Amino acid sequence: MDFALTAAQLERYEELLDETRNRLADSGASAADKWKTAAALGFTGLCIPAEYGGSGFGALDTALCLEAFGRGCPDTGLVFAVSAHLLAGAVAVRDFGSERLRRELLPSLASGDLTAANAITEDDAGSDTSRLAVTARRSDTGYVIDGEKSFVSNGPTAGVLVTYASTAPDGGFLGNSAFAVPSELPGVHLGEPFTKMGLEGCLAGRVGFHDCLVPEDYLLGAEGQGSAIFAHAMTWERACLFAGYIGMMDDQLDRCVAHARRRRQFGRPIARFQAVSHRIATMKQRLESARLLVYRACWLIDRDHSEQAAAAALSKVTVSEAAVANSLDAVQIFGSEGYLVEGGVERYLRDSVPTRLFSGTTEIQRDIIAREMGL
Repeated sequence: MDFALTAAQLERYEELLDETRNRLADSGASAADKWKTAAALGFTGLCIPAEYGGSGFGALDTALCLEAFGRGCPDTGLVFAVSAHLLAGAVAVRDFGSERLRRELLPSLASGDLTAANAITEDDAGSDTSRLAVTARRSDTGYVIDGEKSFVSNGPTAGVLVTYASTAPDGGFLGNSAFAVPSELPGVHLGEPFTKMGLEGCLAGRVGFHDCLVPEDYLLGAEGQGSAIFAHAMTWERACLFAGYIGMMDDQLDRCVAHARRRRQFGRPIARFQAVSHRIATMKQRLESARLLVYRACWLIDRDHSEQAAAAALSKVTVSEAAVANSLDAVQIFGSEGYLVEGGVERYLRDSVPTRLFSGTTEIQRDIIAREMGL
């Protein structure tokens, strides 16, 4: 078992980290300009095949790049937005779209000219996606989609919506289908952005479909395959997106160590107090445990291993819990300074809390892990 990254992987990581720090440090830049910069650095096309303009990376290399992105970018919302675009959006098109659809959409997704959003959550369908109220009924030329999605990350700016709808209400697992819906189609309504606790760099809102005629070519996979497509995309997202949080925690830990060395109380650096040094050591322990589980999940995806879904669920839970716990510790270490928005320490916590909710709640991940164990 080899735990070492290759020289090429390490070099790519350092280059992306430096470029991200240099080009995305300006907090005053507009969201559109930040997105363009992230796209220019290649983040919007990491795992899209080279023939469509992407980098053609597998899961592990994609995760390593997103880790550098998360470490170097002070806007974790942007990291999340790009990752969701790539992993919940482009991956579904890449692996289940027709060749014609891939050639139509993937080049623009890779370049970042087209933003993808994953539209599955509804008012009464969050963790339980087996009973979607949004429907897709057959017409002479395709499908007519009706209904409303309640929370769509990237929704207000989406150019294409990977949308899940019920095509057979009594069909259970086989009752849902997936579509790549261009947002310019008549009947698509993109709602206004929500005001959220954190991840401000990723706009989210409601999306409505009103007698929206979607040509049959925009069906992903076969009719009734939507649940399987969603599970596939979520495995990629749960493994790779959370690498961005590994990078965020690296940045957070660096700041805590530097602060503990610099801050003095009772005539000595607070790093000399065991209560502080042990807290930071525990942060390091959580971070490195989470990193190994992320890398393992990605390694299994790259080998199409049967354990990949459970491994992704395990890594997602571990990263989520580590990110929240480490962020609380960071605030404690910085004290009153950590509570101030100006210092930028409290934003780690605001951006970490939703990790326990998106891509499937912590409780759902534990269900997946338990099923893998035969429980």
